[in-house]
Amino acid sequence: MHKRRYLFAVSAGVLVLGLFAWAQGRKPGLWEVNTNMTWQQSPFPADSPAAAAMAGRARTTQVCVTQEQIDKFGAPPPQTQRDCQVANVALRPDGMSADLVCSGHFAGKGTIEAKFLDSGHSESRIHFTGSLQMGPQSKPIEWTIESSSSFKGSDCGSVKPIETK
Repeated sequence: MHKRRYLFAVSAGVLVLGLFAWAQGRKPGLWEVNTNMTWQQSPFPADSPAAAAMAGRARTTQVCVTQEQIDKFGAPPPQTQRDCQVANVALRPDGMSADLVCSGHFAGKGTIEAKFLDSGHSESRIHFTGSLQMGPQSKPIEWTIESSSSFKGSDCGSVKPIETK
């Protein structure tokens, strides 16, 4: 049960943290984000179901980005990951960079880099190193997320923007 909870927390955290860089591109509206996560160091044994579930997972997600989020952060901030903060955001005409700092059960530091290929396409990379508290043990983790995103249109339809606090 604990492994399932941690697997869910890591998966949700990775997705939300990655949204910060995935939805780049400067146009508000609906974006399609294609991501691939790779583990350089997984907290799970290599032969476990949890490791198999997390290995090299490619995902396609739709994200709604508001103009306010673009103006302030360049994209949706990862506010739903309670123990992580984005710091040192540097927006440039051709991209952005930032630091990712997490504490609590999911602790460590990472870097976020995004390139704006044009107003409707971007690529990003997040690299994170830290630890995951699993019961009384702390397991080292290291992962990388690489993504590409494409603008789909100004109407988000039923996709809601990530709430900011």
